[in-house]
Amino acid sequence: MIIDMHVHESKYSSDSHFTLEEAVERAKKVGLDAICITDHESSDIFDEAHEYSKKSGFTVLVGAEILTHEGDLLVFGLKDLPKHKVHASELIKLASKHRGICISAHPFRNNNRGLGEHIRSVQEHLAGVEAFNGSTLPHHNLSAYTLATELNLPSLGSSDAHILEKLGRYATVFPDRVRDERDLIEAIRQGKVFPTMLREGKYHSIDIYRSGEEYDIHSRAAV
Repeated sequence: MIIDMHVHESKYSSDSHFTLEEAVERAKKVGLDAICITDHESSDIFDEAHEYSKKSGFTVLVGAEILTHEGDLLVFGLKDLPKHKVHASELIKLASKHRGICISAHPFRNNNRGLGEHIRSVQEHLAGVEAFNGSTLPHHNLSAYTLATELNLPSLGSSDAHILEKLGRYATVFPDRVRDERDLIEAIRQGKVFPTMLREGKYHSIDIYRSGEEYDIHSRAAV
């Protein structure tokens, strides 16, 4: 499955310019199999997103993007989000306690919202690194990918879309079916994921260990 791991919609992320329904239509068009709605400091769309997922027949998963003192983390599997800003290590431990995970979002983006080198301090319990973010400069993405590879942390891709045109620009390949957030969490924990990029109607692997692989957006299979 090809999943965009980091998408914002306008109901609960005020800086986004599209609805959940529009996000799903765009995702289908570009060939994604699922999207993760990760609104800022909120997972309030959880029930609505899952209801719409059943109605539309398209997989919609829900996490949240949480700003810690050290930078943004994508969190999955945590029902009750912190009501006040916490340190990255605290959020990671809290998510782990509830069988959830945290992923470092755009770690080297130059807006003081990425963990950057602080990843080294939390790497033991960090589930992965958003190495390719569609709203981040390429050289900052490469810094993230380099550090993730050095630390042997799973690398993920996502759009971080706030406008529809960016949705699906980068995504993450999950070799097995992802039915819900629990499947997503377990696959990432096992390292069964890698980043991919949409180019000329196909998703192309951008992982050094899978160089040259392409994924047809119609068959969702390697070619």
